[in-house]
Amino acid sequence: MSDEVMENAIIYEANIRQYSKEGTFEQFTKDIPQLKQLGVKIIWLMPIHPISEAKRKATGGKFVSELPEEEQKKYLGSYYAVSDYTKINPEFGTIEDFRKLVKTAHDNNMYVILDWVPNHTGWDHTWIQTNPEFYTKNAKGEITDPLNEDGTPIGWEDVADLNYDNKELRKAMIKDMSYWIDNEEIDGFRCDVAGYVPTDFWQQAIPQLRAKKDIFLLAEAWEPELLKNGLFDMAYGWDRHHTLNHIAKEGKKAKAWDDNFEADKARYEADDILMTFITNHDENSWNGTIQERMGAAWEVMTALSYVAPGMPLIYSGQEYGLNYRLKFFEKDEIPHAKGKEWEVLEKLGKLKTNNKALNGGKNAASYERLETDESTLAFIRKKGEDEVLFIANLTKEPIKITAPIQGAFTDYMNNTKFVLGSDAITLNPWEYKILLK
Repeated sequence: MSDEVMENAIIYEANIRQYSKEGTFEQFTKDIPQLKQLGVKIIWLMPIHPISEAKRKATGGKFVSELPEEEQKKYLGSYYAVSDYTKINPEFGTIEDFRKLVKTAHDNNMYVILDWVPNHTGWDHTWIQTNPEFYTKNAKGEITDPLNEDGTPIGWEDVADLNYDNKELRKAMIKDMSYWIDNEEIDGFRCDVAGYVPTDFWQQAIPQLRAKKDIFLLAEAWEPELLKNGLFDMAYGWDRHHTLNHIAKEGKKAKAWDDNFEADKARYEADDILMTFITNHDENSWNGTIQERMGAAWEVMTALSYVAPGMPLIYSGQEYGLNYRLKFFEKDEIPHAKGKEWEVLEKLGKLKTNNKALNGGKNAASYERLETDESTLAFIRKKGEDEVLFIANLTKEPIKITAPIQGAFTDYMNNTKFVLGSDAITLNPWEYKILLK
């Protein structure tokens, strides 16, 4: 994927199981042209591989095998307990259905990346039998689930931990990743808990993968070293995300954003890309919906995730105002009624796509913080002839502020004229302005 594409890309996380009543590739493929309306350039498919039966988890932390037989059928297990890296989960359809999805995306000038789980496999994976040396073992020589540094379980008992000290495992993992590039025309990977895997594995694997195709790589990680020297293109803006939650829920105000932004500037290089988001599959299922975490601040936080440097994420259902936690181990379904959320994302998507001042890739637009009081966030982004001014009240109280800059603008979201002069302006709770010259 070219650097140019990354500048204005929006990434969409597709939860195929919960996207539709059917939970299939076929049903999702029908909506790919609609996602184009939101400016989506990259489709990230949550794991598409078969899920292990052994130690399959159910809601509430139990294994499926511990439940009455009639109850067991409804539990489909975690996508992240992969039993075969080179096969398709039959729950979603066939390999032909998958190929149609990829072709439809490509026909709509979109890219498809696979969610890859390199840190562990499900307990049904053939390697458990054929290559037990690929796995981490305890003092008794038994394969273990992933452990913390102090030897205590992380809580992922449904998967077996891979041991990257083994050179043959590394070769096998690179071979399985290569399979999808060589045979199925995929455009890259989102790598699950990428920081749990040794960086020197990525230094070995990624040049081999990039030699095959100009791929896009997203690390589910924050570690700056994973973005260095042509490794991953993008990492998670986890701290940025948590900061948005803290401002919305705990009254942390604009200073929390500034502090985090400065910390990011210090630890990342200028051409590093961070994914900006207000929700994803983990946040929604485990930490709460956008409404639970952000409440009335949802729209300003959404806007900030688009106008700040980086690449914005849309998670399945966000575009339809999903306001409940999706079940993780069993079937559920997102809503499909277009409302305010769709309208906001469509408008923000058009601006992100067409205005170079929102470029957030390896050659991102500049970011200049303007002086304001502690309640207000104001910054200008510029690139070439394009310029975007963002002003937001990041509190639940109305405020009056002196304009940080003067001039006549277009209020982009309302398509009205807006003048900043010497008079104070009033901003309602969580109100924001995206102003264009």
